[in-house]
Amino acid sequence: MTPTAAGVDAAPGRAATRGTPAAPTVSVVICTWTGARWDELREAVESVGRQTHPPVETIVVVDHAPALLARARAELPNVVVTPNLEARGLSGARNSGLALAGGDIVAFLDDDAVAASEWLRMLAGEYEDEHVLGVGGAIEPVWERRPGWFPAEFGWVVGCTYRGLPPQRAAVRNLIGASMSFRRELFSECGGFRNGIGRVGTRPVGCEETEFCLRVGRLRPGGRFVYQPLALVHHRVPARRARWRYFLARCYGEGLSKALIVRAAGFRRGLAAERTYTARALTSGFCSALLGALTFRERSGFLRAAAIVAGLAAAAAGFCSGQLRRSVGSA
Repeated sequence: MTPTAAGVDAAPGRAATRGTPAAPTVSVVICTWTGARWDELREAVESVGRQTHPPVETIVVVDHAPALLARARAELPNVVVTPNLEARGLSGARNSGLALAGGDIVAFLDDDAVAASEWLRMLAGEYEDEHVLGVGGAIEPVWERRPGWFPAEFGWVVGCTYRGLPPQRAAVRNLIGASMSFRRELFSECGGFRNGIGRVGTRPVGCEETEFCLRVGRLRPGGRFVYQPLALVHHRVPARRARWRYFLARCYGEGLSKALIVRAAGFRRGLAAERTYTARALTSGFCSALLGALTFRERSGFLRAAAIVAGLAAAAAGFCSGQLRRSVGSA
């Protein structure tokens, strides 16, 4: 959630200048955990196969689901299929894919996302700048049914780009997991994704990529992460994630995850982007929704304003709960 922008010396919306160095090779890792997403997984794999900058390999990691593993091995041609060899969860699955990756760059795509044909080319082009450590792209939601109350500032709840991110190419604190890439060398230097943080099945938590980016930033202070919105993917949002119950649970889970981040990175570094996001994006979004509701008598405006307040409160409650658990555990 909430990667904050900083300056980058390049033209807006443009990848780094193409020069004499050959474009880096890219391995793509797709993690999956349930056969219920089989059709979506196939579409994700097929979208990687249509890239104008073809990857050297596509690796599908199956998270402790033997039947799905067997089916993927049997029915996904020209794909490396491997089980998650670490603890159950997204962090372990990503690390298992990393162990097999041979490209200069490792890109991650969600199993319910479809990459635009220029996705890898736009990501890879940024790495001509040696200071760029990782690149992420825009993630557009494909709603099964979008509710009128859902605020654009909370796109991160469904794993997508949200209002508050820069509208053009910019440096950011961290990348979003549905569409992100890193130099492969970082994982041998800084370690992989931390088990114990992030999703396990349907548990609505996250932040494993945030913790990784903060750790890399601490160990490689001269580098930066870049948000390149021209590297586009489309992310499915099922109807069950368009409900108040999921919205509040995901916000609460984000707060819990942020408590773990603060424990690892410190309060100031761990929440710097969140403070800016709350002060600017959420305040602006609340005022805009409320103004629209009062001016045009839109019921959805009142509901969006209420959702912003409720989401922020749920995240704060999750954070406080996580901090309390930490205090009790260390007592």
